Amino acid sequence: MEWQDEGVLIALRKHGESSAIIEVFTAQNGRHAGVVRGGASRKVAPILQPGAQLALSWRARLDDHLGSFTAEPLRSRAGLMDDRLALAGLNAICALLHLALPEREPHPGLYVRTQSLLAAMEVDSGWPAVYLRWEMALLEDLGFGLDLGRCAVTGGRDDLAFVSPRTGRAVSRKGAGDWAGRLLPLPPGLLGQGPLLAGELGQGLAITGHFLGRELPGLRGRLALPAARQRLLDLLLRPAGETPAQQGDAG
Repeated sequence: MEWQDEGVLIALRKHGESSAIIEVFTAQNGRHAGVVRGGASRKVAPILQPGAQLALSWRARLDDHLGSFTAEPLRSRAGLMDDRLALAGLNAICALLHLALPEREPHPGLYVRTQSLLAAMEVDSGWPAVYLRWEMALLEDLGFGLDLGRCAVTGGRDDLAFVSPRTGRAVSRKGAGDWAGRLLPLPPGLLGQGPLLAGELGQGLAITGHFLGRELPGLRGRLALPAARQRLLDLLLRPAGETPAQQGDAG
């Protein structure tokens, strides 16, 4: 069995004395693992970094075997390692892909969105809004896309202000009534009504985090979303001017 593809490295662990087992998110073969011979060596290890874009060849005797990779670097994305927020974002992306995606199942739409997000993280300081949209796309690929087009109660499209934590459907202020306190706030920016304003990014991530925590297959038996995602949120939602130490003291 053999294939060639391109993908982004999302996880790595040492295997034996000098090899490594890598996990990649590929364009045509989804999330896929395999052994890289010499992957822990001084020559190859610098290539195998989280976020690296790789040209891959995979080979195994049988389709259900772990198999082995040969990997050639296409893009290192090393610049993300020098930016604390971008590095936190990269770690969150890798952790969620690892937990969310069934192994060897193609997700071409999500792959394209992931590539776009990683590209934005290298050049655009507004990438956190793109990241929020990426989490929404991840939910959709898991079969639980949010339905924000009309009110689940009245059927109307106006004054949508909440999301049902049970169904993921939008609810208007009128439709919410006395139940408003039990619903998730829906920021207008998530409806395409202009850019996300201050505070709205946190509201949007609270919505996606609620449903990711419920829907991710890899979270069964766990108590929370990956710590890498929480570290990203801690940095994104930290009050302006507050240092990490100050934030920790306040908590």
